[in-house]
Amino acid sequence: MPTISKEDYIKTIFNFHNEDGLPVTTSKIANKLEVTNSAISEMAKKLAMEGYLDYSKYKGMNLTRSGEKVAMQILRRHRLWELFLIEVLGLSWDEVHDEAEKLEHSTSDSLIDKIDEYLGFPKFDPHGSPIPQRNGILPKIPKSIPLTDCEVGNSYSIVRVNDSDNELMAYLLKIGLVLSSSLFLSDRLSFDNSITIKLADATYSLSEKVAEQIFVAEEIL
Repeated sequence: MPTISKEDYIKTIFNFHNEDGLPVTTSKIANKLEVTNSAISEMAKKLAMEGYLDYSKYKGMNLTRSGEKVAMQILRRHRLWELFLIEVLGLSWDEVHDEAEKLEHSTSDSLIDKIDEYLGFPKFDPHGSPIPQRNGILPKIPKSIPLTDCEVGNSYSIVRVNDSDNELMAYLLKIGLVLSSSLFLSDRLSFDNSITIKLADATYSLSEKVAEQIFVAEEIL
């Protein structure tokens, strides 16, 4: 099993904590990074000793201020690379995540600052996630809700998409569901909470697993 870098642990803890504000459990990190619980516990102890993490067995883990600073640096590199790969090199929506995962660990802050300047100091990446500024501040995220929480009979605009799964990204790109796309929620099946949407001139059925990765804002007509 390949070794997962400390930066990957820190970024994963930050992302999970950012979702619900709760301490992150060992099992959550283990499932995400596909390593054992014991390996996560060992790494958590090391990160705690280095001052990046507050960790207590059975109580979960939180990043310290130093840990949050590192997480912001990683996210900044990742999201700027995604935007650069699309806007400058012409890669598609579903191709950039894995490439940015590699580049985020080997890019200097000075190069990232140059890329930021070249792109015009963007606030959001191609999937709608905020890009941390050089000072570590995150741009304000537009108010949005998961598509799973939306009401049948309303129209919505795509604000952000969870880009961690390339197969999902490829499917959304194929049907034309990208940032700022307008859709109409026409039906929901109570049996499995799948939904039916109208997008442009076509109708699609989305599973709950897919819909919960899509974040939208209601369109006021």
